[in-house]
Amino acid sequence: MSPDQHSNDLAGFLRARRTQLTPEQVGLPAGPGLRRTPGLRREELATLAGVSIDYYTRLERGKETRPSPAVVDSLARALRLDGDEHEHLRQLAARAARNAPELPAAPSRAVRPGIKLLLENLRPSPAYVLSRTLDVLAANPGGLHLYAGLDSWPARQRNLARYYFLHPSARDLFPEWETRIRGCVARLRALAGTDPDAPDLAQLVGELLLKSEDFARLWERYDVRAHRPGTKHFNHPEVGDLTLGYQTMQLEGTPGHRLVVYYADTASPDHDAMVLLDMLGTPHSPDTYDQAGAPAHDQGPGSARR
Repeated sequence: MSPDQHSNDLAGFLRARRTQLTPEQVGLPAGPGLRRTPGLRREELATLAGVSIDYYTRLERGKETRPSPAVVDSLARALRLDGDEHEHLRQLAARAARNAPELPAAPSRAVRPGIKLLLENLRPSPAYVLSRTLDVLAANPGGLHLYAGLDSWPARQRNLARYYFLHPSARDLFPEWETRIRGCVARLRALAGTDPDAPDLAQLVGELLLKSEDFARLWERYDVRAHRPGTKHFNHPEVGDLTLGYQTMQLEGTPGHRLVVYYADTASPDHDAMVLLDMLGTPHSPDTYDQAGAPAHDQGPGSARR
């Protein structure tokens, strides 16, 4: 990626976040007349951040590529960025100034035998291993079956972002589908700030921009967010409604790999649903624990924009 592209990334992020703020949100009067563009005006944000209008305009146009740390922090406060977004802005500014460290090599997709054994030992709790771009690299039966219909795709096509936006079952599976897709895109945006030249990320984003209008809409918002533990609600076509807690863990020795485990109280209907999921997913176990050897009849995700 060229230095010009790095400055464009910084400019695009600032512009996107500025247009999402209203004067009321930052304590400014709306002013007379209609606004030709949404959000704050450049001069309003410049005033809030304590920089000149000319300087801020150069930042948004990619003409200024070396904002100081103090300016970056002031812009983050003016834009009401949270911690993840603030860090993302710092990284974009560093890259625009050509001070970013060398990009790391793409992490391996191979899952160690010990991790596959751990997935088996976690049953009936659904569990899987994700790559940094949300590829499902390995899963136990419940983990694979939790995402209804994911097992019908070839193993190397199984990716949670691709599932959210392109699989016909995703909208029905998640009652909070809009929340899920926003978080998914925000995590990919965060990765784009730290490793924008990564071929695996560029390929996935390019595919989803082409095939999903929803993804394209959210990608332009420049939201960034780290992954955090919590709960997820599912309306599963085979086991019904269930709410599961989940926890994620970075795996030592395999950079970029993350273990995700779901859980429920053993005396709850949700736990019973987990057990049933594990039983339903067991026939797929020969193709469950890694991405090699997808059945020849499997079909990949469709290409129609949604």
